Amino acid sequence: MRVAVVTGATQGLGFALAEELARQLDAGDVVYLTGRNPVRLKEIAEGLDPRIRTMLLDVSDSDSVDAAAATVRERHGGVDIVFGNAVMRIGPEDDMRELVDEYANVNNFGTTRVLRAFAPLLRDNGRLIVVASSLGTLSYVAPVLHTRFERPESLAEVDAEVAKWRDAVRDGSARGGAWPGFVNIPSKVFQVAAVRTLARQRREEDLARGILVAAVCPGMLNTPTSAAWWDVSDAATPAQAAGPLVRLVTEPVRPEQYGELIRDGQVLPWRPE
Repeated sequence: MRVAVVTGATQGLGFALAEELARQLDAGDVVYLTGRNPVRLKEIAEGLDPRIRTMLLDVSDSDSVDAAAATVRERHGGVDIVFGNAVMRIGPEDDMRELVDEYANVNNFGTTRVLRAFAPLLRDNGRLIVVASSLGTLSYVAPVLHTRFERPESLAEVDAEVAKWRDAVRDGSARGGAWPGFVNIPSKVFQVAAVRTLARQRREEDLARGILVAAVCPGMLNTPTSAAWWDVSDAATPAQAAGPLVRLVTEPVRPEQYGELIRDGQVLPWRPE
């Protein structure tokens, strides 16, 4: 039996990933569709593929993440596939000075919570994938900031750098410095930095066991959130984007993808070329 967990899965790409996993995995496998809203989880529970189970998992709450990981461990002894997909969505009119605490807590600290809780549970040939963006490379931040993303040697150090950036956004000093004005850029680069940091610690053993730890870019999606920012009329739907991402976790590991940001099966350069 293979066991998969998808965070942020009550709508959009996360929901599509859970459905696509259920289609591609075997009849005896289990997919945990998780989210932080118990009412929404109850609403969508009926009519799901029998392989899909709903489970409460709020990435903004360490206790919730740890409890979900403990449940998976107790029921199954480990996990085979994890998609870290939870995200707080923002719009063009939002004042990030007011929202950045929650935003960083979900998108960034939520990412490191999932990495910490589920990486130790990975079984041989497991996959731990963080859904990020092609914006998550050093090409999109000023060179003076690069050490903030490359220097951390632990997830705790990544969190410390995220906290500094969060505080600078909150007090307004980020606007007068080198930070990009679009907060999604530093957030995504920190997500990829977290994956790279964990991968450095685990690479040799993971590759020997057939495990892949990586970040992925699903590409532009046709969703209401994206439509608030861009013209997405020609973009892929979440269901269309889910297929290539699920293939990544069902095909053999390519060592060059380990610890990297992947889009359409190709590694995106971390540093500017």
